[in-house]
Amino acid sequence: MKINFLIIGSGIAGLTLAIKLAEQFPKKSVVIATKAGESNTRFAQGGVAAVLNKESDSFQKHIKDTLKAGDGLCNPEIVTKVITEGPQRLMELMQWGARFDMDSQQKLLLSREGGHSENRVIHYKDTTGREIERALTKRVHQLKNIRILCNYFATDLITEQFRNSIDDKSICRGAYILNQITGEVRTVIAETTTLATGGIGQLYTHTTNPDIATGDGIAMAYRAQAKIKGMEFIQFHPTTLHGKTKGISFLISEAVRGFGAILRNKNGERFMVRYDGRGELASRDIVSRAIHSEMIQSGDDCVYLDCTHLNEDKFKKQFPNIYETCLNRGFNILNDWLPVVPAAHYLCGGIAVDVFGQTTIRNLFACGECSYTGLHGANRLASNSLLEALVFAQSIFKYHVNFLPVKKQSISDMKFFRKHWVFIDNIKKIRFNTKTIQSLMSSSAGIVRSYDQLEETKIELHHLAEEAERMYTSNKIGTSLCEFRNMVTVAQLIVDQSLLRKENKGGYYNIQLENKHKKELV
Repeated sequence: MKINFLIIGSGIAGLTLAIKLAEQFPKKSVVIATKAGESNTRFAQGGVAAVLNKESDSFQKHIKDTLKAGDGLCNPEIVTKVITEGPQRLMELMQWGARFDMDSQQKLLLSREGGHSENRVIHYKDTTGREIERALTKRVHQLKNIRILCNYFATDLITEQFRNSIDDKSICRGAYILNQITGEVRTVIAETTTLATGGIGQLYTHTTNPDIATGDGIAMAYRAQAKIKGMEFIQFHPTTLHGKTKGISFLISEAVRGFGAILRNKNGERFMVRYDGRGELASRDIVSRAIHSEMIQSGDDCVYLDCTHLNEDKFKKQFPNIYETCLNRGFNILNDWLPVVPAAHYLCGGIAVDVFGQTTIRNLFACGECSYTGLHGANRLASNSLLEALVFAQSIFKYHVNFLPVKKQSISDMKFFRKHWVFIDNIKKIRFNTKTIQSLMSSSAGIVRSYDQLEETKIELHHLAEEAERMYTSNKIGTSLCEFRNMVTVAQLIVDQSLLRKENKGGYYNIQLENKHKKELV
């Protein structure tokens, strides 16, 4: 398949870029490849942060809040860029039909989340991501030069060394994509390729991310020798509904704690006041570590979120999705304590990109959670992620308008995907290995880490990586095998970059560093 623009991923980042490219270049082809038509975007409850009320808020305040959350590791230039361009990108989203909650005077209703000094988060009830995805998908289907390839899994990027290049960079020519229904692998040759593949939550036992969040784009980019940065910074959301089965955890927004909900252990003790003066409204990393500590001390699988004292009518109006979902899972949120646990929520690191969203490989871009722009630093400020995706989709679009992609070689020069395999049914082994990765990462590279555990995990991941490559090169490939291979690669990146960090920052907390610091103080 020979096309102009290939976008891998169908969340807010990929869909926004596709719309902009299709409108600007109506005679060029835009292809969106998505392995399940699913994304983290749809699961976003909170909203989009942007300075819309200039009377009480300002760009400088939003910048300051973002830098503080990032714990000194944000790129100030990128922070300023995203915050100042954000409102305009939001207006575009509304022009495409996205709806947001309004007050009685039909002005945007602004709420506040953890880490924000002002009310600046626009939202649609507690299903903002779903509404944004609805509006973008509708607009995509109105543009005839966009083609969506559903159930197509990108297995690897096609790259080659750029001849006569001064800086000797590799160049991306497209990707191999697997038809998940037929098993056929297609070679897609594209002028530019953009990875918008989302996060890595499925590497952990408990996550708010959907099944598709296996770090595919990051793994592909790493195998193509793109620079990967900040993988040690993973944000865990402190309150997700604890179920009997492991996997996707339903997120109970921190806005519920802002509404007055209280965290208790099984004895009914309100424990957060022992950890931080802000109690339940402390930052996510502090609340997550506090819950983790309570679970370790008690040996329990969860703690509890108490909403039983809250106003029923107001709660149902502000959190209709949370109320109904909990009810469907057997919990009346206003009568029962909700069992909650921290879960992997958002990756602050990823594929390193420049101000235009371009990776260290020519003609390869990355946008959204799979990218590292420098906005989040060591810890993401709530509701900045959707904003980042909108702004950097615009940046990638502007690059396409102002700069011609590096001229590609003829298709005859491309190396095509292998066509012959021996089919071996390894699905049980793949599932076992996948669960092994999740267990390893949750215990050694989660909320609290140590160098000793990380070193042990590094050895075990090395053996899993060798097995993944043996299976991949000798067997007929499928989605589970490709995901297993990618998950091992991303897990190794997280562990390796965690071992290199010598200071606790944001989402990275190493108990051995903390103990060393305490000894030095003594």
